[in-house]
Amino acid sequence: MDAAEFRRRGKEMVDLIADYLENIEQRPVYPDVEPGYLRSLIPEEAPEEPDTYEDVVKDIERVIMPGVTHWHSPYFYAYFPTANSFPAMLADMLSGAIGCIGFSWVCMTLSSFSVILSLSFECDLNNLCVDPLETVMMDWLGKMLKLPEDFIAGTHGQGGGVIQGTASEATLVALLAARSRAVRMILASDPQRPETGITSKLVAYSSDQAHCSVERAGMIAGVRMKKIPTEQSDKYAVQGETLRRMIQEDKAAGLIPFYFCATLGTTPSCAFDHITELGPICNAEKIWMHIDAAYAGSSFICPEFRPLLNGIEFADSFNFNPHKWLLVNFDCSTMWVRKRSDLIGAFKMDPLYLKHDHQESGRYFYTDNSLFRSLKMWFVFRMYGLKGLQDYIRKHVELAKEFESLVRADQRFEISADVVLGLVCFRLKGSNEVNETLLKRINNGRKIHLVPCQLSGQFVLRFAVCARTTESRHIREAWRLITQLAEEVMQELPH
Repeated sequence: MDAAEFRRRGKEMVDLIADYLENIEQRPVYPDVEPGYLRSLIPEEAPEEPDTYEDVVKDIERVIMPGVTHWHSPYFYAYFPTANSFPAMLADMLSGAIGCIGFSWVCMTLSSFSVILSLSFECDLNNLCVDPLETVMMDWLGKMLKLPEDFIAGTHGQGGGVIQGTASEATLVALLAARSRAVRMILASDPQRPETGITSKLVAYSSDQAHCSVERAGMIAGVRMKKIPTEQSDKYAVQGETLRRMIQEDKAAGLIPFYFCATLGTTPSCAFDHITELGPICNAEKIWMHIDAAYAGSSFICPEFRPLLNGIEFADSFNFNPHKWLLVNFDCSTMWVRKRSDLIGAFKMDPLYLKHDHQESGRYFYTDNSLFRSLKMWFVFRMYGLKGLQDYIRKHVELAKEFESLVRADQRFEISADVVLGLVCFRLKGSNEVNETLLKRINNGRKIHLVPCQLSGQFVLRFAVCARTTESRHIREAWRLITQLAEEVMQELPH
C-alpha cells in the first residue's frame, strides 16, 4: 500500500467507522457466539501471498463483528464506560503515524514538537516550552482537577504526572515504588539488616471493595496484601479507625506496614474511602497512600464533584483513567506522584544507549514508565474544552439519576447503594436466585447488557451509563425491558 492508496483507503475507513458508530444501536449489544467461533471462519495459517484490502474489509462483518460486545452502544450498561470520541480517534491515527517510542525524553521530544509546530498556526519557536507534550498535558489535567501544586511538574514542587496504560499498571507502579522506598528507609537506619528480611515483613492494605488488580499487584510485587473490611452502614467506605487498628496489630506482630491503596469510586458500587481520615494516618506511619480513582476521577473536573477528592494533599500518588470517562480513547491512564524521585529511585536504569544531555534535569521520568499517549489528550482537551468535558460528565450523572428515579418508583425493586455518579446498583426485592435469573434473561436477550456485583451478601445488578451517545430515551427503553423481564420472572415464582 503506497501513500496514494493509503489516502483512499483511509477515507474509506473513516466512513466505515462513522457508519458503525452512527448505527451501532441497531446491533445486538452482546454477541450470540460461542468461544472458539472464529477458528472455523479463518484459515489455520497466515496467507503466503497477500490478500486484497477489499477482502480484508469484507471479513470485518463476516468474521469480527459477530463476536464483538459493542461497548459504545447506548444500550451497553456494564462495567464502567470506555471513552470514545472522534478527536481522540484522529489523534490515535496521528500518533500511530509518528510512531515514536517514548522511553526517554530525548527520543520523544523532537517528535512531540514536530507535531506542535505542524499543527499550531501561531507558534513562536523562541517561546516554545521545552517540556514533552505528556508533561504539559498532565499539568493541564492536574490543574483541571485542582491538584495541589506538589503534583504539578511545571511548579516548584517535586512531583508530576506520567501516563500509564491502565489503572492496574499505576497501582503496581505505586506499590513497587512504595516497596523500594520502604526498604531504603529501613536500610538507612539499619544498614546491616538483610533486604530479604525486610521484604518478607512488608504488608500492604486495600479495601475489600477494591478492584482485584490491587490484590494482583501484591502478588506480582511479592508482598502480602490485607483487605480492610467495609460495612453497608459506612457506605462501603474504609474507615480511619479500622485502618489504624489493623496497622497497630500488624506492627505488634512484627510486620512493616508500608502501602495503602484507597479507592474513590469502587467497582462494585462507586463507594468512596474517607481519605481525609486515612491520609493523616498513612502520613504519620510513613505509609505510602495511593489513590485509585479509575472511573470517578474524571468527574473531579466538575466543581460539584471535586469535594470527593478532598484529602488528595495527603496522597503519595493518584491515578484515574481518562480512557474511561473523559472521551480519550483507550489506553490512557493518568498517574501523579508527590515526589517523582520516588519513582525514579525505584525504576531508573542507566545504560549508555539511553544517556542524553537532559537526563539530570529531574523534570522528566519516562524511562521504563510510559509511552506516547498524550496526543489524544491534547486533541480532546482542545476540541471539547473544560466546559464541554464537564457537560459530558454531568449528562451521564443526570441519566443515572433518571434511572434511579425509575427504580425507586417501582415498589418491586430497591436501590442497593448511594447513587453518586453514573452508576446505579439495584435489585428485585427477594432472593439472590431471583436476581440472578433476571440478569440472565436480560443478557440473553442481547438488547441491553449489564453485569452484577455482590454487596453485603446480596446479588446486585449494576446499571452504568457508559456510551457517549446515550440519551434519556435509551434509559427509559432499558427500564421498560428490565421491568418486563422482571414481571416474567416473578410470575414464574412458586406462590
